[in-house]
Amino acid sequence: MRPRQNIIELFATFIQFNADRFNHWVTEPKLRRSMENAIIQLRQTEASETFWVLYWYKCWQSESNNFSKSHLTAYLQESCYWAAEKTSHNFGSNQYTLSDCFQIAIANIDTVLKRYNPTQGFPLKNYASAIFSSTIRNLLRDRQEVNISTIWSLLRRISQKRLVESLQQTGLAEEKIATYVLAWKCFKTLYLPEQATGTRKLPAPDKATWDAIANYYNQQRITQLQPGAIEVNSEILEKWLTNCAKAARNYLYPPVVSLNAAKPGQETDEFIDSLPETATDSLLTEMIVQEELQYRAEQLSGMNAVLRGAIAKLDPEAQSIIKLYYGQNLTQQQIAQQLEIKQYTISRRLTKARESLLLALVQWSQNTLHISLSSNVLKDISIVLEGWLKDTLSNADFSSISELPS
Repeated sequence: MRPRQNIIELFATFIQFNADRFNHWVTEPKLRRSMENAIIQLRQTEASETFWVLYWYKCWQSESNNFSKSHLTAYLQESCYWAAEKTSHNFGSNQYTLSDCFQIAIANIDTVLKRYNPTQGFPLKNYASAIFSSTIRNLLRDRQEVNISTIWSLLRRISQKRLVESLQQTGLAEEKIATYVLAWKCFKTLYLPEQATGTRKLPAPDKATWDAIANYYNQQRITQLQPGAIEVNSEILEKWLTNCAKAARNYLYPPVVSLNAAKPGQETDEFIDSLPETATDSLLTEMIVQEELQYRAEQLSGMNAVLRGAIAKLDPEAQSIIKLYYGQNLTQQQIAQQLEIKQYTISRRLTKARESLLLALVQWSQNTLHISLSSNVLKDISIVLEGWLKDTLSNADFSSISELPS
């Protein structure tokens, strides 16, 4: 992949795939004009990549610029590509290509931006890379389960929370959702298949079971639903549950539409063309960004020192394992063969090393940044650690721990 050459390219170009591989960078004219205008208005011809990341992030938070999200999406193209490349390779799926995984991840850009906290001093691209990898892995697992399941096994496994979210996404009224959920509960209660509960090929209930479900629903509707809920037969219930399964599949397997995709019936117009022109950039936002740049630089320097010190305290074997895993992208099996150690030993040592580094980073975050520890904060710190290890060790000379980049 050819690295992008300047700030405008970083925030205004997108990956073009060909035969499931990177082909070239495509410039979005509106984003290019937006960047050029921002550079002129803010007089930031020499501003760094970090400045513009924080600037567009602040604009996205305050909704002061209509293109801020698109600029950040363009910026994170490489992070998304390499996360998709590694995850799709490790996952071993023949059904989902690299470009599929890329689209799955980049469609979740809102998750990255909403959860990212720049005050913690961690680079957005590292944080995004970890989120993208996790998103791809989770969705590939979910979709594999969904694709090979019958609608009846899917309905038996899905949680009520997921089902309600799926139905809400279709735009159904709350009253209708309540009837569907009650029908699903009755189905779960009375459909007890002879197969093991983990089977993915459950057949449809027989007629006697459908009649029993309908009778049970009609009894429960009196107390569970609003007055006036109609009595239904087995055919209607089967239709409702089929609709539930369809909604669940669409929710777990959403279609991905690119901003550069043509509008239906308008082959020359793209969705991004519907976005209004950029709003006037805020000088206050620039001032806030400049203050945070210095603060973040100090945080990054401290984090790097803490983690380099923590790695140096690991024993030589553990150092070798994390360098091979994160720096050279070797699998645990490949590391085991290279070091002539059992694979389960590699897994155990890798987990222990990560826990040691995570503990050091958590303690530093609490003592220096005064961050209150919670499950969400701990998860974010773990994600940042993964991103730091991949980014730092992949650029390191492994001959000495002291030669890790600062």
